[in-house]
Amino acid sequence: MRFPALLSAKLVKARVAGFFQKAHSAPLIDFLDAAEVLHSGSEHPVSHEKIRGILDSPAPILWIGGSDPLDHPGIAHLVRAIAQSGRFVFLETSGTRLRRRIHEFQPSPQLFLTVRIAPQSPAAARDIRGAGAFELALEGLRAARLSGFFTAIHSSLREDSDLSQLREFSILLSGLDVDGWLITAACASDSASRKATEARKLIPNSQWRKFSTRVERDILSVSKSCDVHDSFRSEPQPAPSREEGVHIS
Repeated sequence: MRFPALLSAKLVKARVAGFFQKAHSAPLIDFLDAAEVLHSGSEHPVSHEKIRGILDSPAPILWIGGSDPLDHPGIAHLVRAIAQSGRFVFLETSGTRLRRRIHEFQPSPQLFLTVRIAPQSPAAARDIRGAGAFELALEGLRAARLSGFFTAIHSSLREDSDLSQLREFSILLSGLDVDGWLITAACASDSASRKATEARKLIPNSQWRKFSTRVERDILSVSKSCDVHDSFRSEPQPAPSREEGVHIS
């Protein structure tokens, strides 16, 4: 598990620019819910102005999360446009549709396909949900790796998250050959923050641990609620994808 040199250089450059511009608190990461700019079940964007604002943002990283981006047929074209603008994109998904839609994306050093996996053991996930969603997420990760994509896992911890299950998952993770692992608090409570800080010791790479802290800070700055991102929920079937319909001009 290595932290990409290109991403590291981009973050350093942004910090230096912020220092000289006296903008020390400027976010390095913009957070976007795909539902804010793309219709679910349609290839057309909600707002061209919003998309242009995203492209013009000085933050070097765009994190697309919240509702599952793969619910939106236009997401692949949007991601490609942002990555080509020079920004890094972390596309966070439950992973259950990733294998089916991987062909719509193009591998890029700027793109991390990020699968959201809660701190549950594989056995617990099967027992509670019984739909094989955990296995689908792992299949999506493997398909992404075989297709040449950078991949990451994001574990978001609540106050009641079980760290023993996360430790069990860390053993499985060592055999998945992902590029990164991020662990963050799901909400801005002292308990969740302390739990995430403790859990980050499981991440084998120090740069990914530091990056997790930054992701947590910037995401929680725009989302104060303890919103549970349930990776194993039952999801509706997506509409047929025609991502070429999203025009950015």
